[in-house]
Amino acid sequence: MSTVLVVEDGLTDMEILCRYLQQAGHSVISAKSSEEAQEQLVQKTPDLIFLDVILPGKSGYEICRELKNNPSTSNIPIIFCSTKNSDVDKMWGTMLGADGYISKPIDPEELAGTLKQLIK
Repeated sequence: MSTVLVVEDGLTDMEILCRYLQQAGHSVISAKSSEEAQEQLVQKTPDLIFLDVILPGKSGYEICRELKNNPSTSNIPIIFCSTKNSDVDKMWGTMLGADGYISKPIDPEELAGTLKQLIK
């Protein structure tokens, strides 16, 4: 079973994403801000990170850049999950090192396909 960190400040979106991931057989840890995400990463290294773009504190883009530039976290796949879903937003996420980008509202089939690609 893989462990997935979900960084999402919206309660409803957090619940939906966590439920989908748990139903798919993943262990889920969560954070509502960049600070909480950093605390979770110190406690346990996840196999995958779902990251909202708009968060209290640092943005998801800033968190992604920091994680990808840190040798101890650079190999963890990151998937942005955001309402910011223009081509520019997706391109920016890719430039920062994100491995995927899922638009909200979450489509369970798109989520399953992305997970299958990134978690071996």
